[in-house]
Amino acid sequence: MSTAPTSPVRIGALAPLTRPGWTEAGRHLLAGLELAVGEANAGGGIAGRPLELLVRDTAADPRRAEAAVEELAGLGVAALAGEYHSVAARAAAARADALGLPFLCSSAVLDALTERPSDRVARLAPAQSHGWRVYADFLLAEGHSRIAVATEPGVYWAAGTRILRDHLAPRGGTVTELDARALSARELAGELAADGATALLLLTGFPDPAVPLVRAVRRDPRLAGLLVGAPAGQPEFPAWEALLRGDGTGIPFLRYLPERPTPLGARVEATLRARLAAPPSFVALEGYDTIAVLAEALRAHGTDRDAVAASWPRVTVRGTRGEIRFTRPGDAPVRQWAWSPVQVADRDPAAPARFRTLHALPGDPTLPALPGHPTLPGAAPTVRN
Repeated sequence: MSTAPTSPVRIGALAPLTRPGWTEAGRHLLAGLELAVGEANAGGGIAGRPLELLVRDTAADPRRAEAAVEELAGLGVAALAGEYHSVAARAAAARADALGLPFLCSSAVLDALTERPSDRVARLAPAQSHGWRVYADFLLAEGHSRIAVATEPGVYWAAGTRILRDHLAPRGGTVTELDARALSARELAGELAADGATALLLLTGFPDPAVPLVRAVRRDPRLAGLLVGAPAGQPEFPAWEALLRGDGTGIPFLRYLPERPTPLGARVEATLRARLAAPPSFVALEGYDTIAVLAEALRAHGTDRDAVAASWPRVTVRGTRGEIRFTRPGDAPVRQWAWSPVQVADRDPAAPARFRTLHALPGDPTLPALPGHPTLPGAAPTVRN
């Protein structure tokens, strides 16, 4: 007697897989999502039903993200996962909330992921204000209080500039904005030399104009002592090394990893390294953790959309980078893992494929709310020179 196949539990997945999206980030995110789905199914799925991932490309376009959410909701997905770009994630979150569709955002960090509080939306990545304050503290600890930012128009870059200025100003720091669209790379280097800033932060897209800017600064003898930084994480991915080689080393950036991998993190990292034929970024681990959380919510609370959304404050999962549980810190509009571990790292000038940890803050769910200063009670960030 034959048995009818068990219908899958569908999860919609959003990722930037074509330009102008950051396709390398999208590929890593998708690799993590797919690995976790495969492992969940190998472990019996959801009460005997397999998980099925329905992937849609956002190309970092808010309108495409909204259309994908509409389509996936119509296809009966139990929840939505993924997205790297904040502008696309914000559009997806608004549409998911309006449709009553649970959305666990993997990687976008913009604080205002939704304009109003939502019980449907949760997020794994730390809020931008948390991570970028950690980065600002690193700059101050290294003696950099006069900062220049090369920036482009956009809500994410504007938010980053505001966070840096608001955090540095009470501590004696200044932030000068330079328009990376209005100025050529050479002109911007000239402005830097005249300004006297000791650090330039790249709040720009990759590869353009970030790569030409780095090359121009590295080749200008007037800027020999200038620190170049990239808090948005551009140096994390292999394409950075491939395009810049030695010029791309010694550029501090944010990444969301613990100082030492958990046993699960080490195993997942090794598997993803083989799949990607390259070291996996923290974005790939965010993808894996997203499915790990959703699979636990679906197993424990059922596949009904309301039940999944209601599970955010009750679910606890051992992820690749620590224990994951969700709260609503401060005035955050969505449920948040507060917080994942944060590192400031760079590529080693002696071996560009190797990363160095320069400054680290352990992840801890008891950290203060968003408006507060991100330090752990009884512990201090580690700094390595």
